[in-house]
Amino acid sequence: MISDQLVALSRLQFAVTAMYHFLFVPLTLGLSFLLVIMESLYVLTGRRIYQDMTRFWGKLFGINFALGVTTGITMEFQFGTNWAYYSHYVGDIFGAPLAIEGLMAFFLESTLVGLFFFGWDRLSRGGHLLITMLMAMGSNLSALWILVANGWMQDPVGAVFNATTMRMELTSFAAVVFNPTAQAKFVHTVSAGYVTASVFVLGISSWYLLKRRDMEFARRSFRIAAAFGFASAASVIVLGDQSGYTLSSSQQTKLAAMEAMWKTEPAPAPFLLFAWPDQTTHTNRWEVKIPWMLGLIGTRSIDQTLPGLDDIKARNIERIKSGIVAVAALTALRQHQQEDVAMLQLDAHQNDLGFGLLLKKYRTDVEHATPAQIEQAAEDTIPAVFPLFFSFRLMVALGFGFLGLFGWALYSSLRDDFVNRRGLLWAALIALPLPYLSAELGWFVAEVGRQPWTIYGVLPTHLSVSSVSAQYVLGSLLAFVAFYSVLLVAEMYLMVKFSRQGPGSLGTGRYYAERETSHV
Repeated sequence: MISDQLVALSRLQFAVTAMYHFLFVPLTLGLSFLLVIMESLYVLTGRRIYQDMTRFWGKLFGINFALGVTTGITMEFQFGTNWAYYSHYVGDIFGAPLAIEGLMAFFLESTLVGLFFFGWDRLSRGGHLLITMLMAMGSNLSALWILVANGWMQDPVGAVFNATTMRMELTSFAAVVFNPTAQAKFVHTVSAGYVTASVFVLGISSWYLLKRRDMEFARRSFRIAAAFGFASAASVIVLGDQSGYTLSSSQQTKLAAMEAMWKTEPAPAPFLLFAWPDQTTHTNRWEVKIPWMLGLIGTRSIDQTLPGLDDIKARNIERIKSGIVAVAALTALRQHQQEDVAMLQLDAHQNDLGFGLLLKKYRTDVEHATPAQIEQAAEDTIPAVFPLFFSFRLMVALGFGFLGLFGWALYSSLRDDFVNRRGLLWAALIALPLPYLSAELGWFVAEVGRQPWTIYGVLPTHLSVSSVSAQYVLGSLLAFVAFYSVLLVAEMYLMVKFSRQGPGSLGTGRYYAERETSHV
């Protein structure tokens, strides 16, 4: 059996690399479209300041894009190094979206980024704007294919298990691409990226305004970020609601864990504004409820119930018992014993095969599992409630906070008095790191909420890892942490350096940093 230490270290390494990589993705997604808006204004008005805005914010986009590509490469290699059986199990489904994403990211996207930076004097205004638009589309479509793959892990549709090859095989590519879970994740994730970029531009522009430097440049950047950010923040909230709705059918366990809902509540279920979950006793303390709200969000009805974790666990006990039959039938087929009977049993219980495999964590001969082991496997299907409950609420609170910040900024922009609102400018500056926190919380909720599965309801995490030593994984984890720390220092140094220089880094002779240098 695979050691718990190996599984924990493999999960930790992937979590570290994935969450570090995702520090760069949201800004790339959002800033690319802000560049489209700024350059469109340049083409429409012919005013040089909009070109300077596109080039300056594009420089910060380029630094961020380079780090995003660099840190993303290692994640795909980890599938083969640390998650070999997982790669075998899902390769038929993952191959197509990851190959398309690779073509977009490394060929289309990278080519367009090069044309964006080196095409200013070689392309017409309209031609360069087209490149910028295609670059933004390429960046966002690249994210689409990653989220299609991840959405399938959350809700495995369009595929069946093949007992001969011992892997999942694709039956409908369209079902995988248009999976409601994947589509909801895509639009919610890219909208979060737009919020991140808007806060980024708003915050840095506010710093210039507080310093009373490059005022016209900062004012125009602030206005664009305020308008785009307000629309994006509203979209994040609406699309987040849609993501919650998809959970009610695809991942009821995650939804119940996020809401610390241990018992099945009468429809429509209330939303817990605050509670203190206790997973040991399956109870909550200090509950503050909003009647009906969870039922309306999760089911769009007033009469449909959402199951609580206790009922889900009881249901999973029965699925584990059914899965034991499926595992036994699969073993018989592999050993060429009573193949006709075994095939009939596997067909009848195949939907619960993954639940039977949960017992592999405790014994190799699953068919002899004890009631206590079945009970423990069923308890394993309940993810860690406490961190999910509070992470989700902090993410939601930040989402509404961004809407309020952008609403304030947009209102002040319309009144044309934001330059003198120091409270607003300081709030925008202080908010700079918060979208990154919100994005990381979103991924934490999505991935921890899926445990104990790599493929929800199909392949348990403890069966997905490679047969390598825990020391090997620990060594590579420490190497990644050291290398990524160097990259983070380089990223922060470059971003801070050019942000402090502002548009003066363009070398046009029209901005503050250049005038200061000329006086030395």
